Order: sequence, then C-alpha cells, then structure tokens
Amino acid sequence: MTITTAPFASINARPDPARQSAPAPWRILVIDDRLASDGEANAPSGLIAAICALREGTFFGRPVALRSSTFAQSRTALGVDADLALVLLGEAIADRASSPADAAWRDLVGEMRQAPALEAIGIMHLVESPDGDGAEPAASDATAEAVPVVDEFFGAVDCLAFAPVGEPLSTCFLPSVAAALSAYQLRRELAEVRRGQNEIGRATESLMGQKGIRAFGASLLAEIGVLLGRPVEGFFCVLRSGTSKADDSNGAAACEFFAPVAGTAGRPLADCGLSLTAHTQQTHRSCVTAPGGGEMPPSELVAQSRAQRGVAFSGHATALYLHNSEQPGVVYFTSEPAPDTIERELLTLFATTVSAAFGKVRLVELICSATHVDGLTQLSNRTRFILDLDTLAASEEPNSVVVLLDLEHFADINDGLGHDTGNALLMAIAQRLRLQLGDTCKLARIGADVFGLIGPEDRLNPVFLQKLFATPFEVSGHSLAVSVSIGLSRVLEGGLSGISLLKRASIALNRAKSSLHGHHEYFIPEMEDSPRRRIEIIRQLREDFAARRLTLWYQPQVSLLTGKVVGLEALARWPAADGNGFVQPPSVFIPLAEYSGLIIDIGEWVVGEACAAFCRLRKAGIAPEHIAVNVSMPQFRSAKFARLIGEMTARYALPPGALELEITESLAMDEPKIVASNLRALRDAGARLAIDDFGTGYSSLSHLRELPIDCLKIDQAFVKEIGKEVVREGSTAESADAPASASIGPGLFAEMIIALGHKLDIDIVAEGVETAAQAAFLKAQGCTLGQGYYFAKPMPLDALIDWLRNPVALARE
Repeated sequence: MTITTAPFASINARPDPARQSAPAPWRILVIDDRLASDGEANAPSGLIAAICALREGTFFGRPVALRSSTFAQSRTALGVDADLALVLLGEAIADRASSPADAAWRDLVGEMRQAPALEAIGIMHLVESPDGDGAEPAASDATAEAVPVVDEFFGAVDCLAFAPVGEPLSTCFLPSVAAALSAYQLRRELAEVRRGQNEIGRATESLMGQKGIRAFGASLLAEIGVLLGRPVEGFFCVLRSGTSKADDSNGAAACEFFAPVAGTAGRPLADCGLSLTAHTQQTHRSCVTAPGGGEMPPSELVAQSRAQRGVAFSGHATALYLHNSEQPGVVYFTSEPAPDTIERELLTLFATTVSAAFGKVRLVELICSATHVDGLTQLSNRTRFILDLDTLAASEEPNSVVVLLDLEHFADINDGLGHDTGNALLMAIAQRLRLQLGDTCKLARIGADVFGLIGPEDRLNPVFLQKLFATPFEVSGHSLAVSVSIGLSRVLEGGLSGISLLKRASIALNRAKSSLHGHHEYFIPEMEDSPRRRIEIIRQLREDFAARRLTLWYQPQVSLLTGKVVGLEALARWPAADGNGFVQPPSVFIPLAEYSGLIIDIGEWVVGEACAAFCRLRKAGIAPEHIAVNVSMPQFRSAKFARLIGEMTARYALPPGALELEITESLAMDEPKIVASNLRALRDAGARLAIDDFGTGYSSLSHLRELPIDCLKIDQAFVKEIGKEVVREGSTAESADAPASASIGPGLFAEMIIALGHKLDIDIVAEGVETAAQAAFLKAQGCTLGQGYYFAKPMPLDALIDWLRNPVALARE
C-alpha cells in the first residue's frame, strides 16, 4: 500500500481572512494503534497528556489542529491532508522490535519521506518513559538482538520525544515539538524558494519565446499566478513609443496598457473600450490599501514602481518594474492573500530575471518592426503587406478587396517643392488613411508613392477612396491637391498566394494609370493573359536566340530610275523549329526584346550577320552598294556601339558607306545634340546613316538640318495613300469619287518628303511600294529608291543570291 496525497499546496495558501480571522493552525497527525475507535480510554496516561498539551498549546503564535489515526488507517489519513506539519508515532517501537510490525513501521516512514507532497513534514517518535525519570527505557535482550532494525527506523525520524509520567511536558516534549515545527517551517520555506526559482527559470524561458510585447504581457500575469500558486488579476503597461526618458517616472500618463482579460488579451485597453479606472473596477480592486491605512490607486502604484525602478507593494497589490534599454514596463496585479515575505523576495527575483526576457522580446519586436514597418509613415511596409495578403488568401474572404493607390505626379512635388515636402505629404496621407480606414482595414506603404489597403469592399471602393483625396492636404505651408490612380482586386477564388493578389492589384493599377476614361480599374482574369503571354514569349525568345535559331532575311532596295538593286535591308526573323512559318512576327518580338533588354545582344548579332552576308555577296560579285540594319534606342545610346561598328566594318573589309544604320525619327529628335554627336561618331566609324519611318514623328527642320544623315525613308503609310484621296474627317475615298474641297491630294505627304530630301541633298527611299502606280508616282516626284513587294519580298540569304543572279527586269518606262 502506498500513500496518495492531495495536490501540494503553497505554504502560504491560507483560509480567507474574511471567513476566518485566526491564524492558520499547525496540522499534526498522531498514529497509534492504542487510539482505537472507542476514543482515548485505553491509551496510556503519558500519551493522553501529550495529546492534551498539544490541543491546548500554541507554537509561534499559531494553534494546533490535531488528528489521530491507527496504523492501518495511517496511509489514508496522510493522503487526505496535504498541509500536515508533523506526524507523531505514538506506539513504543522499542518494545516490539522483534515483532513483524517493525518492518511495516519502517515502510510507512520510508513512503512518507519519498512522497513529494510530504517532503517537508516532520516525523517524531513519542516514547513514554514508564519509570518517570525521563530516561530512555533499557533495552531488553529482544531489543538488543534487533538493534540494527531499531537503529534503521530511528534514523528515518527527526527525533525522539519522551513523555515521562509525572514530569511536566514542557520539560522535554513540547520543546521537541516546537523544534520539529520550526524545522518543518524552514524546510517548507526552502522548498518554496527552490520551487519558486525553478518556476522563475521556466517562466523566463517561456516568456523569452513570446513574439511581441502584447503576447509577452498576456502571458506575464499567468506566469505570476503559477509562481504564487493562486490566480492574480491585473494588467501590463509599457512606456509609449516616443516618450522621452525624462517622462519614464510619470506613471500611467506615459503608458500604454494591455488587458489580459478574456477576449481582449494583449490588446491596448483603449482598443477594448476600457479605461484604466474602468478596467480595474471591472477586474479587480480599483484602489488598494497602502501602508499606514491610506488608499493607493493602481495608477499611483504603477507610478511609484516606475519612479523607484523596482518592485512596489501595497496591501494586496503589487507593481513589478521590468527594465530594458528601449522601453521599460510595469506589471500590476492583485492577489488573495497578499504576498508574504518569501513571495515578495521571489517576485523581486522574478522581476529582475524576467526583465532580460522582456528586453529580448522588445529587441526582437524592434527588429521585426524595422523589417515590417515603413520608417517614414509607420504603416506596414511591402513585406508585411504581402504577409497580410497571404493571410487574406488563406481565409478566402469573399467580401474583401485588395487596393493599390498610386499618387499621380508625386515626382513633380518632390522636384518642385523638395523631398521634405514630399515626405510630409506622404505622412499626411498616411494619417488620413489611418483616421478614416485604420479601424477596419490594413494599411501599408509598398512603394515610394504607392499605398496598399486590405479591407471590406463597402469601405474600399473607388467612390469612397476618391472622396478621401478630394480635400487638399495642408503640408509645409502648401495646400496640395492630390489625385490617385486606383487598382482593385477582389478575392475571386481560393488557392492564391499573397504575391498573386498583389500582382493582380498591380495589373489593375497599371490599367488605371494608362486609362483615358477613368482613374480606377478592377482586376478581371483577362488582364492577366497579356502579361503572362508576354513573359512566355520573352522566355522562348531568350532560349531560341541562345540556340541560334533566329535568322536574317533580306529585302532589296531598287533604283526607280535604272531598276538596279542598289541596296538591301536586313530584317530579323524568328522561324518555327519545324520550319513551317514563324514563331512571332518582328512587330511582336522586337518590342519585347527591347522591353527585356535582349535587344542589345540581338542587335549586335544582326550587325555581324549583315556584314558577313554582304561580304559573301561581294565575293560572289553580286553585292549592291550598301546593306541596311535597324538600330534600337538602347543600341544607339550604348557607348560601345560606335566601336562595334568600326570593328565590324574592319573585320569584313567593308568600304565606307556599305553599312547603313537606320534610326527612327523619334529617336533622332530625342536630345538632338547628343544624337548628332553619336551620329557623327558612327559616320566616322564608316557607317551610312538613314532616318527610318520619316513623317510619323515630330521632326524639327532646324534639328534635321544639323544631323549628319544620308537618307530619309518615307513611311509606308504615306506610300499607301498614293492613288487615294484622304478625306479630312479621317476616311479615304478613291480620288474620282471624292470632292476636291473635302480631301487631300493623293501622295501629298510623300511628295513633300521627297521635296525636303532634294532640299537637303540626300537620298529618299520609299517603303512599302506594292503597285506600279505607286512606283510611277514616286519616280515622277524624283524619289531615288523603292522598297516593297512590288519589287521583291524579304528572303533568306541563299534565296537572295539566286534572285540577284537572275533578277526580274524592274526598270519601268
């Protein structure tokens, strides 16, 4: 049989003073078979005297609560009372040393010593001295034979107490009991200190793992309750961010309070609709009795703890100061009963130890804040916004919407009024968003002038958002009107990531910024198809270019006067892998190559291939005067481009002017001085220069005259007009059917460009010539060269060689 005890109670777990004002008694159990159910009638006089003395006595100001039990009932009696201070073994063991009961007594004492809940209990052997002299009875032969057994048993008890017949009990017995109770008290206190230290270590480790001050505060009171062994109620407060160190002792006025009550754990009291006074009235005493009989409100006890930077006690209330280098805190709580001396020491140690955990949690929170908070506006940053989007995507909330707000012309404010004003405007916008939407929406600044919002669609809709920006912002002495472009994306289906939601809102925002009819767009799935297709084309283009699958085709340029082929234009083509057609036309993959940056490598390859092809034609004796290649803006702006042209012409021994470089009219008019300088460098490298698609841009004749160009190419749109009259309203009609007053003459623009070329003394090439009438008109106006399907379609190099060796008669009367 083993001892089963009730749960170990704190040494300080006392009865409620409201129900019992007397001090808690010492609980003593007497185990003696002579104390049968018929009472104490058969018990020896010495034992009766000892029991009476205990019942009537007090020890250290506390009375005795005495219970008795037989040996057979002893384990049950021990198990129902977890607060026993002392056990008296009243039967004379020495007279029964050879009895089988000796081993049972030894086992009982061993079990008591091994039971954790009885680890501090005192055990005394009450020996009655029948001769009355207080001396230990002489050992009989039987006793002498069992000395090892008796010594083993006596070694497990604290002491022997003699109750001599006829002698005052105060002589020996009561002092022994007092000593045993004092030893018990000391053991309990030491055990409580050890337990408290273990709990403090465990609590510190647990609190160290909390993520954020709010979670830390919510767990702090629970750990204090575990340390004290009873529930506590209170709150945790920290010095508000931005409060100066001088304000550290100003108490509650400088604090942000966090409520641990159910449903509001870790939230500021203000967020819970509670004030400090209201919270303390609802959850614990609003005022506590201070030393000297005065009353100290919680806010004053918090202020006292902060002022002395330590622990403050007042009646049932305690305030623990937690210090760290960034943001001190105070935990306030009440407990019943009030902490005693040992608990106060443990609480002081707790505050010192847990301060390290508080500092670590605060440091981690500051680091997380730096990675998740925008330093200027104190809103969430892009990283935090994406995490919030991940949460939204997982919740699949159908009524939520993701919004991106882009400030229009914000760069003009920075450039015109300075970055300080721009920053002040961003902070003012963040504040307005916080005031209007912060209670229901998540807000973030995810770009220099882009804000992200997540919330219910009834709040985040274009009408409401545009209304938010209707009132100008008063910033740095300026009244700034701000307009925004808005991209919105609903959570249309589950299984998306935060990045996917952000991408969709970004697509809608880009549509809104490019839209001419409004300032907002909702994402629809069709919007995603175009970017996805563009990305796929770029990926495939990179792969095929690296695999050398691109090729050059060539289209002849023919003299309109002689019909002789005088030039070629090299045109990039992207043939399909199976040889049937093309993957994409140049009008698709050339702009995407420019967009992706691949055009630099492709352009360099085109120049090399064109030069090699021209060299091959020269060796075959069928080369025209020049070969032309198109130059993109990134190529033209490259500082290495002129050197590349010089290297290519030297490598293939091309005569000056054999390589013609075509740039667009819009490129030629962009920063004319820089363009003119670059063109001169290219001409010095041996290139012939032409302006392509002339007439579609906004050329300045004065700038055009300053450029070192050799040729103008008439855009094919103007060539197509030849033979038709252009109606002013924008439609076209055959010249015979339209009144002269309502139309522009056929070929007027081509005629004007040809005349300009004559004035500048440069060649003119007409692109897109498809009919004999167009060729005749251009020849009549003095156009130099023609290029188009009327003469020949673009063709691969081998086909071009065959064509040049057997040309179609192109001369026209």
